[in-house]
Amino acid sequence: MANDKVQLFEDRPIRTAWVEDEEEWYFSVVDVVGTLTEQIDYEKARKYWNKLKQRLKEEGSQLVTNCHQLKMTAQDGKKRMTDVANTEQLLRIIQSIPSKKAEPFKMWLAQVGRERIEEVIDPELTIERALETYAKKGYSREWINQRLQAI
Repeated sequence: MANDKVQLFEDRPIRTAWVEDEEEWYFSVVDVVGTLTEQIDYEKARKYWNKLKQRLKEEGSQLVTNCHQLKMTAQDGKKRMTDVANTEQLLRIIQSIPSKKAEPFKMWLAQVGRERIEEVIDPELTIERALETYAKKGYSREWINQRLQAI
């Protein structure tokens, strides 16, 4: 079972999912591609990813074959099947995209992994990070408190 949530990289949302059974993070490939190519339009990012997948397949890369899909919350709030990659796969995809954001993104991936380990050790950190993330997104203090109580 996947536990999906949004992580922020330089104020850009990246949908992620922690798959408990595998003890592994998965990342929405289209979100990452959009961030690295500085593409705000989701459809253009999706088309870039589709073209990159095609090119990687033609090169004989098994990377695309090994990527799979998980249900993640889309912009409209519905759960939709989304191409995802684990950290190792994502690092290989990043190498295929010319971007000045590649190195900062790799550092961000390491930070996300470290934070998850810290949250397993101290679950209270999850609440503190949620507070911080909602505040960064501009939600009111009342909304944040209501949301955390609902969780």
